Amino acid sequence: MKIERPVYLQQLIDSKDNGLIKIVTGLRRVGKSYLLKTLFKEYLLKEGVPKDHIIIIDLEGRKQKDFRNPDYLLEWVDGQIKDDKQYYIIIDEVQKVDEFTDMLGSLVVKENADVYVTGSNSHFLSSDIATEFRGRGDEIHVWPLTFKEYMTAYEGDVIEGWQEYYTYGGLPKILSIKGDDKKATYLRNLYRTVYLSDIYERHNIENKAEFEELVRILASSVGSPVNPTNLANTFKTVKRLNNLTDKTIETYISYLENAFMIEKAERYDIKGRKYIGTTPKYYFKDVGLRNAILSFRQTEENHLMENVIYNEMRHRGFLVDVGNVYARVKNEKGDWQRVTLEVDFVCNLGSRRYYLQSAYRLPDEEKSEQEKRSFNQIKDSFRKIVIVGERMKLRRDENGIVLMGIYEFLQDYSLLDA
Repeated sequence: MKIERPVYLQQLIDSKDNGLIKIVTGLRRVGKSYLLKTLFKEYLLKEGVPKDHIIIIDLEGRKQKDFRNPDYLLEWVDGQIKDDKQYYIIIDEVQKVDEFTDMLGSLVVKENADVYVTGSNSHFLSSDIATEFRGRGDEIHVWPLTFKEYMTAYEGDVIEGWQEYYTYGGLPKILSIKGDDKKATYLRNLYRTVYLSDIYERHNIENKAEFEELVRILASSVGSPVNPTNLANTFKTVKRLNNLTDKTIETYISYLENAFMIEKAERYDIKGRKYIGTTPKYYFKDVGLRNAILSFRQTEENHLMENVIYNEMRHRGFLVDVGNVYARVKNEKGDWQRVTLEVDFVCNLGSRRYYLQSAYRLPDEEKSEQEKRSFNQIKDSFRKIVIVGERMKLRRDENGIVLMGIYEFLQDYSLLDA
């Protein structure tokens, strides 16, 4: 099964021959190796690069253990470079090489060597890139399949595909597994034997039960504000756990972020044009993994749709925040009071900005006006979009607010500016 990843392939093409180490990062089993060893290799061959000028070193297998010695690897690569034409060196699971940063530094200074690597989460997390490579690296971060990518390989209609996607997520292997039970088992096993193991190996966590309970709470809180102090109080009063402080919870959350399992959406004061350092939201980079953590007991489409929209805009390269806008309204007594309204997502990329609301259903005018209420308080000219969880042709109301369906939004990138 071939799944095209055009966005990431183009990033690799744009970074080709730039003198930096191309570092492909992302959640485990997200398709990093496939991107480099299959899609990028095919591109190079089509561009006329001779096959023997593409050097692939896969360190996953036992037979490749000699390459874990950096001196052996460098000497072997030197032996493969037989002329002054450009060579493309692809190293999969580079963290298995001893002193791999020094080894890569030696490779990248070769005049006719262009270097690409992947690394696993237990030794090669997002925080490592800046510290280990210090300006010599060019990071390309890979997300799970978008719905559009997913549907290129899914055998079924778009509605069935959407139901499968928000239930089992976008890890590529899911598309080749038949049957709900097997898909669920695959994701549950992956969470325990790969993702949790990576974090435990990296950070030597002793209180594993408490850590996993926190992960479950975050999974069930998608789309809701998260306050570490409140969580610590909950653990103390309900779970009788006094050692899980707010600082410990913040540290545990950072482990999940660095392992690419979750991502934080900060709060942004739209009118004040500043960040508010309170109650961010966290979204899972793969909704299937999130559902597996909860044993598929909480698969409400409305919350999962919000998570998918967040991931979609991040995949498109946007910075995504949660927006706050303040308004004065009359209460039941007729008195004016200040209230805080929320915009689900404030999305920025260069000079472009979009305000997005995720609205699972708009059954009547009252619900429609409720979803638009925060938009009506924003007086700038950036596009304001309500995304509805059904098929819907794009339309605008009298205030210029755009409404569109989730299927259309996920599959047609041009609709943001339509």
